[in-house]
Amino acid sequence: MTLDWFKSSYSSNGGQCIEVSNSVPGIVPVRDSKDPEDPVLVFSGSAWEAFVTAVRMGDLPA
Repeated sequence: MTLDWFKSSYSSNGGQCIEVSNSVPGIVPVRDSKDPEDPVLVFSGSAWEAFVTAVRMGDLPA
């Protein structure tokens, strides 16, 4: 299966980016943009949504 990957609109060319894919229903694969052949982390859709919400709300420690 080929996945469509995308970076955050906040990403720059500094090499500190992750890429995510929404190609598979119910899961969110995440990879390091500078090492796309390395292993992929896979999160459930609900876990990823909770993470994104926490980031947006500033609920994660610095």
